[in-house]
Amino acid sequence: MGSSSVIESLSEKHAVVKWVVGVMIVGVSVLGIYASGPFGLWQRNGSSRRRNKKPIRVYMDGCFDMMHYGHCNALRQARALGDQLIVGVVSDDEIIANKGPPVTPLHERLIMVNAVKWVDEVIPEAPYAITEEFMKKLFDEYNIDYIIHGDDPCVLPDGTDAYAHAKKAGRYKQIKRTEGVSSTDIVGRMLLCVRERTIADAHNHSSLQRQFSNGRGQKFDDGVVASGTRVSHFLPTSRRIVQFSNGRSPGPDARIVYIDGAFDLFHAGHVEILRLARARGDFLLVGIHTDQTVSATRGLHRPIMSLHERSLSVLACRYVDEVIIGAPWEVSKDMITTFNISVVAHGTCAENTDFQKEQSNPYAVPISLGIFQVLDSPLDITTTTIIRRIVSNHEAYQKRNEKKGESEKKYYESKTHVSGD
Repeated sequence: MGSSSVIESLSEKHAVVKWVVGVMIVGVSVLGIYASGPFGLWQRNGSSRRRNKKPIRVYMDGCFDMMHYGHCNALRQARALGDQLIVGVVSDDEIIANKGPPVTPLHERLIMVNAVKWVDEVIPEAPYAITEEFMKKLFDEYNIDYIIHGDDPCVLPDGTDAYAHAKKAGRYKQIKRTEGVSSTDIVGRMLLCVRERTIADAHNHSSLQRQFSNGRGQKFDDGVVASGTRVSHFLPTSRRIVQFSNGRSPGPDARIVYIDGAFDLFHAGHVEILRLARARGDFLLVGIHTDQTVSATRGLHRPIMSLHERSLSVLACRYVDEVIIGAPWEVSKDMITTFNISVVAHGTCAENTDFQKEQSNPYAVPISLGIFQVLDSPLDITTTTIIRRIVSNHEAYQKRNEKKGESEKKYYESKTHVSGD
């Protein structure tokens, strides 16, 4: 083949390549135009609409007296129904008028609710019943989309439904109540833990236990409370623990703070010391002692709440990053190394404040390492404080429980009557 023929052949091939490349460029351009056309605009506008979409705000109210993991789980479920959860905390006066005296006053209940990690805003002194006036305020001033409550009845003293107006307005949503725990049941457990009783008192005590815990507690024999009278109907599952967990780990250079305890009847005092502990570092690890450890150090009738119940209450707190379920009594060198702990903290207000005088000081190692810190507790409240409140006002709580039973009876009677018609 001559040189001219070779040149012509190469020219033809070059032309073909240029044509193919040209077609590809045109195709890409067309696709670009298409992407920037209706479809592309729809994509951008769609994401823009999602960004600019008004958040769904849901409202849930309650007394939140002696707040426990059942309350926290209700708030978790409510938050899942929207983007922002606003919680109304019923005033002391409203609780007294509708149920009886609360165990924990409003300021303590506000601390508890504000500390729950699923709560975005809190409305203090909310009314017990959702009146038309208050419902309008929720919709207009707080931009509430839905009002949430559990599937258990909330009944006014006259037997009517406290959420009737919200249901009628079509702005009501319901969540499933957490089985196995209630404030009423916890009161019964507390009454059982009181051991110093006369025979006459023990008879009343037994009666109260049946009132508050539906007779599911331990039996009384000759006026003496049997040992080991904790009553818990909670069945822990890995799914529930995952639901409550933050699922985050400390960074490589994080300052990890460790604080341990029983955290029984999780209360405002616990919340406040956890808040202070969290402020001492970047990551708060909380050790929760086993039931056996708590019983050995505080008596056979403690703890009131089981290990897993106590763990969930602590995990629900916004200041807590992780928990050790069943932490050892002594903080060892190996434990400090394993978890890379920088600070071991302890509050000044605790059931056990004489630990340094004990033969086996549980904080001996962190003290020797210079990483032990004592924090001034903002509130002078312990689990014993809560138990004393119950015992000193047991007659009022008995009447409160009877009042609740009468209201619910009226509610169910009205439902039966309506269905009969």
